[in-house]
Amino acid sequence: MTIQLKRIYDDASSDDGYRVLVDKLWPRGISKDAANLDEWIKDIAPSDELRKWFHSNRSEWGEFRNRYLSELKKHKEALRDLASKASSEKVTLLYSSKDTEHNNAVVLKEYLEKLTL
Repeated sequence: MTIQLKRIYDDASSDDGYRVLVDKLWPRGISKDAANLDEWIKDIAPSDELRKWFHSNRSEWGEFRNRYLSELKKHKEALRDLASKASSEKVTLLYSSKDTEHNNAVVLKEYLEKLTL
């Protein structure tokens, strides 16, 4: 399984493989053409409530991670499809956060890599 993470604001590359935006909101200042997406899966992004809570509680990474993992359990079919795609080709999870270590894509990648198909 090959999954990598990348900010949506970074240039697209032929090395990205299948490009998937995993944020609920469209990133500011980027056009749909510039995003060069294969898919935008809003449903697997954190809920609005969780996203807003984490924005106000940035130091609570562990709690955010646990809450988001719990939310991901509601989207098993979409996640299995994405994990299946990653088992046959490289998948790049795109996110807009400036924090490259503490964002939903980090948690999502971990979840997908542990998912048994």
